[in-house]
Amino acid sequence: MSTSVMAQKTDFLIFEKPINSLAFVKYYHDSLFHIAADEKHIKSIKAESWNVTKFNPYSKTKTHKPFEIVFKDSSFAAPVKGRMVITSRYGWRNARPHRGIDIDLITGDTVMALFDGVVRFAQYSSGHGRTVIIRHENGLETAYAHLSKYGVKVNDSVSKGQYIGKGGSSGNARGSHLHLITSYQGAYIHPEYLFDFDNNNGIRKQELWITKFWYTASFHNSKEKSKLIYFDTYREALASMNKENQRKIYVVKPGDTLYGISNKHRISVSKLCRVNAISKNTVLRIGERLIIN
Repeated sequence: MSTSVMAQKTDFLIFEKPINSLAFVKYYHDSLFHIAADEKHIKSIKAESWNVTKFNPYSKTKTHKPFEIVFKDSSFAAPVKGRMVITSRYGWRNARPHRGIDIDLITGDTVMALFDGVVRFAQYSSGHGRTVIIRHENGLETAYAHLSKYGVKVNDSVSKGQYIGKGGSSGNARGSHLHLITSYQGAYIHPEYLFDFDNNNGIRKQELWITKFWYTASFHNSKEKSKLIYFDTYREALASMNKENQRKIYVVKPGDTLYGISNKHRISVSKLCRVNAISKNTVLRIGERLIIN
């Protein structure tokens, strides 16, 4: 008596070549085992705050302590083909937080998933336009905004580098680009703190401690690269975060000048400019936020 190997996992058996019954039973058992493992894996990803209609299901969660993100991979899949050109960085921009990075593309270009995961959100979001959000095994979520077309739907399992949609300019976008957001339980993390978009698509560190400085856009300038500082232990991260909590932000009001703000807060104009990456001739905009210590 003989049967055959299954060509792929399906509800039907596709026969290729005869083998003995014991080999078939073992292959079939292994296939079922992998299916069960995949289902368990997906269930663990969807275990907490799984909401397919809210952009941020953690909106009521506040982070007060450093948290750690652990990566099994040493690299990520590029979200676009070819060289990645960042046109706007994470940080304060036009008197509001820019909580991701903008990567140049042409409408219709393929957009791909950075890692394996499950699609949690795939719909139009105010400002972001057509957006796909994928939750990954370590709890990190990656969001791909301003798409022109969806390539996946909610609850789909996706693989690293898999096509998930086409780039565009939907929502509040000035020209076509991919707005890439990285978040963890509602904290919007500076993507360049996690990933090296310039060289070999590398992950900065396998184990990363994230402090307030790296999930607060107002501490950064969207026109410049931020200086990267990493922590090896929770204690180091907590000490840094305690200092970060003392940092003060001033919102520019009508009639404000750099000299007036510097006198009021006892900080030199040169230091105020250096910390905020501006010049003494910069015209202040009402609503703009300045770091004053």
